[in-house]
Amino acid sequence: MNRIKQTIVSFLLAIPSIAMAQEFRYLKENNYYDLSLSSNGKQHASAISWNHLHGIGRAKKFSIGYGLRFTSAFGRQADFITAPAKLTSGTTGVGVIFSDNVFGNFDTITLANYNTNSINATIYLNYKINTKLEFEFNIDALGLTFGTSKTADYNSSKRIISPNTNTSQTANPTLFNILLVSDNDLGSLNSEILVKYWLTPKIALKLGGAFLFAEYTTNNKLYLDNDRFRNKTFLAMIGVSYAPFKI
Repeated sequence: MNRIKQTIVSFLLAIPSIAMAQEFRYLKENNYYDLSLSSNGKQHASAISWNHLHGIGRAKKFSIGYGLRFTSAFGRQADFITAPAKLTSGTTGVGVIFSDNVFGNFDTITLANYNTNSINATIYLNYKINTKLEFEFNIDALGLTFGTSKTADYNSSKRIISPNTNTSQTANPTLFNILLVSDNDLGSLNSEILVKYWLTPKIALKLGGAFLFAEYTTNNKLYLDNDRFRNKTFLAMIGVSYAPFKI
């Protein structure tokens, strides 16, 4: 009888350790390392990232997660349009989603070629359709962008009333990146919407699209005291995902 009691007690004491070990294995398995390549023929991007997902619910079909992503975006003959929401929409905050564009405030700088290099904290939403197929959306939230100075061609119908009327302007990638709402966003941000197909337990193919914000700041304040200009582009995306700890 004493031996039975000792066995039961030992088993009960072992349960937390077993549960912790299973949870640790689950957390370890849900680390992913991704490579993505995107293009529309004129503009291109490459991205490498790490992300970690947390399953929700008993079946854990839906997951939310976080990660870090490095994105290098580049292109040629790209137009960058007036960026601040207060100019493009005449308002700020959530209201920009429902506001009409104020085209009279739009100016453009054109870069013969550009390159922005960003590192951002990223948010992930993932849904497992089955053991092979997943649907995912991710978006950059906060980070920094680096790149070299570029000479831009300033195109504006209001040059005559702008304090800095030179058609040639020097511009640099906007340093800080912050996800806010639509045109309230600041800097260069990458987002992807994709399907992921697991070829093996550790390697998946990704297919989808990337929506890329790239932003430059001119050395001079131009029309309406603005110095921020943004390029928005949608790119076809292909990539791979690697889960080294999956069993």
